[in-house]
Formats: sequence, C-alpha cells, structure tokens
Amino acid sequence: MFLLLTGGIALYFSYDTIYNPYTQKDYELFIDADHTKELIVNELVENEVIPSPTRFETVSRLMSFGKLKPGRYLIEKDMNAKQLIGKLRAGRQDAVNLTFNNARLIEDLSGKLAKNIMLDSIEILDFFRLSPKVKEAGYSQETLMSMFIPNTYKVFYTISPEDLFERLQKEHRNFWTKERLSKAEKLGLTPKEVYTLASIVDKESLKADEKPRIAGVYLNRIDRGIPLEADPTVVFALKQFDLRRVLFKHLEYDSPYNTYKYPGLPPGPIGMSSISGIDAVLDKEEHDFIFFCAKPNGNGRHAFAKTLAGHNRNARKYQQWLNSRGIR
Repeated sequence: MFLLLTGGIALYFSYDTIYNPYTQKDYELFIDADHTKELIVNELVENEVIPSPTRFETVSRLMSFGKLKPGRYLIEKDMNAKQLIGKLRAGRQDAVNLTFNNARLIEDLSGKLAKNIMLDSIEILDFFRLSPKVKEAGYSQETLMSMFIPNTYKVFYTISPEDLFERLQKEHRNFWTKERLSKAEKLGLTPKEVYTLASIVDKESLKADEKPRIAGVYLNRIDRGIPLEADPTVVFALKQFDLRRVLFKHLEYDSPYNTYKYPGLPPGPIGMSSISGIDAVLDKEEHDFIFFCAKPNGNGRHAFAKTLAGHNRNARKYQQWLNSRGIR
C-alpha cells in the first residue's frame, strides 16, 4: 500500500511538472547563436515568464533537450513545460516583421534591417556591396536601392543574407506587374529609372496629390532636353541632409548626382522611393509645366509655371518668405 501511494504521488508530481501550466505571461524570446540554455532560463526567470528554473531543467532532461536553435519564439501564457521546451527543441520559431519605408543610403537601410534580424548591419552591407549575386541580378552600387520596395515582410529572425536577397527580389518581381512595366515602357523608362525619378519626387513633396504633377514636370524637362535642376539631388550629392536651403554655391558642386550640372536622371536613386512616388511617375499628370517651386507659408505645397518669367515670380515670393524668417 505504501509503495502504491508513493508511486501515485510520484506520478502526480511528474504529471504536474510536465503538463500543468508553467509560463506566466506572453513573452517574445530571441535566441542568438551564442546564447546558452542557462542564459535563456535566467532571462525567462528574471522577466517572470517562468517561476523558477527547476521545472524547465527537469523536463529538459526528460525530453533530451540539448542544443538551442536560434530564432524568435513567441511564448504564450499558460504553456506547460512540455509545450515550451518542445517548441524550443524543435526550433519552431515565429516570423518577425521586417519593415522598411524610408532610407537615404544603403548604410542606413542595413542598420534598419539589422534591428529585426540576427544579421548585423555590416554583414548585410557587405553582402549587398560585394556579393556577385547582386551584380548578376543587374544592380550596380548606384542602382542597388531600387531593389527595395517599401513594405512589411514576414521573415525568420535567422534569415541569411542570400535568403534575404532572394526574398527582396521576389517582392520586387511581384511589385513590377505587367501593368506597371507597360506604363514604364510607354514613358521610355526602365523600372530602375522610374524608381530613381520617384526618389526625387518623394523628396520634393510629401503631398500625395502633388506627386503626379511634379513627376510630370520632370518628365517634361527630360523630353525637352532641359536639366532636371532638382535641389534634392544636390543635397544627396553633398550628403548634407540637414541642408534647409540650396544656394548658388551648392549648385557648383561637381557630382553626377548634381542635376543642375548634368542633364537627365542621376546614376541611381537618392533614397528609397515610396510606392506612391513610383506610381506617381507611372501615372504622371499630363500638363505643360516645366517649373515649380515651394509656396510661401511652409505648407509643403508648390507653385507651378509654364514659363521662366512665371517661375521667377514664384521663386522670388518664396525667397522673400525664407529671408523674412531668417532661413539660410
């Protein structure tokens, strides 16, 4: 009788250890390649996800849980020890949201990507700059940014540089539908050139309803052989991204990105384009404007003109407004 009682108690405690609720709250656990089991158990205890390491260690031995598998794991409240350890042992990681929608330089973008995946920014940057796969896909260092279609993508925390590149290429192909490609062809532009012009349009205005009109201005200038004379390209050439006012001295800077000095589009994008910017170029407004400048009052809108005389009047008004506020 005593043996039966003792066995029953042991069986009850074994069942309790393995199957009763163990985790105390929802938690997002990141395991990197250099993490040890002791390290993650301590993290779970310190963050009050599990009450103590004892049950974890006991069930780990029962389930022969040895090596950790890197990844992002969503732990749900009231998981039992078997469910928790089974998920970690099998490496059933949960995807992360990889979001990017604004970056000036590939260095900036690499840093943003590295915040959500196990790769560091140098690994990402080196791959984009040095991998033969990037060149084979038709990208130069100048056009590389045109690969990135801003959105939110679900990927695994442990994604490799090669798999990240393939995923971005897949999304790029999905974005450039037959309809978009047909519109680009009618404009006489490649997708990379559309992206480059869109990156300029995006820097000129945050107003979505203005972007097709601004795109139309630049396309009119290209059609007529007039330099774009886009201030954002000068800012990009100078790498002075906090510059509030482009002056005549800045226009003298010698760079293929200075569209005051060199006609046509610059060698590549001056930042990540928005989808609205790309579609604004593809659906550009039909008009005869070839000039525009910011309106006074700082509302972000622009005055458009068909003649140089009209543009000069608009520009004087804006310059007077800047001067009155001491903006240099």
